[in-house]
Amino acid sequence: MSIVSLDHIEKRFDDDEVLRGISVHVEKGETVAIIGPSGSGKSTLLRCATLLETFDAGRLAYDDVVVAENNAEGRALYAGKQVQRQAKMKFGLVFQNFNLFPHRTVLQNVMEPPVLVQKRDKAEVEIHARELISRMGLTGKEDLVPCELSGGQQQRVAIARALCLNPEVLFFDEPTSALDPELTQEVLKVIRDLAAEHMTMVIVTHEMSFARDVADRIVFMDGGVVVEEGPAKDVIEHPRHERTRAFLSKYEN
Repeated sequence: MSIVSLDHIEKRFDDDEVLRGISVHVEKGETVAIIGPSGSGKSTLLRCATLLETFDAGRLAYDDVVVAENNAEGRALYAGKQVQRQAKMKFGLVFQNFNLFPHRTVLQNVMEPPVLVQKRDKAEVEIHARELISRMGLTGKEDLVPCELSGGQQQRVAIARALCLNPEVLFFDEPTSALDPELTQEVLKVIRDLAAEHMTMVIVTHEMSFARDVADRIVFMDGGVVVEEGPAKDVIEHPRHERTRAFLSKYEN
């Protein structure tokens, strides 16, 4: 059973059909990179998967927890709050703009979601949070607030915060798009290390060489559909579809 199952997802904003029958399944321990041009629907798909957006038709499940599926009229019917809460316990999400609490310290930012959302023991969470902060190379920064950190450090705090929830799967939405090249490498190294540990991850990214080297599988989206998917190196180095080739030709690998 897939950890994440998105089946035939349809989503429109007014007259704009953003997702047109998209299906993506993610297996345990797999790193999936989602690539494609701006406006292809990548981030919308991620927002639907993480319940930040609702979709109009299709099915979403985390393991055997079915979040939404079509009713008799073929429209997505969402489960109740308790089931949605179960699903939310299974994933962590890292945003492109960090989304840290500006007036909380690094330690407070990492600890707050598991304590407030998961109702875990504060002392136990603090031990875990300090371990993650150390693992992110941020020892000594525990009492700083986000504005005292570089962008790369802030994104590593955001990754520590997501990991502190003990998620089964970690979603990244363009995790380096707000960073300059040097800071980008800091964050990509953290994600590489997580991939080496077989953390299940779904990464929307424009870093093609990173996607080729780190992802197990690449999904190329364009115009709200999956144009091509397959093993990462195959898609990047030997794309089958003309649309994929045209997109990748803009990048140096």
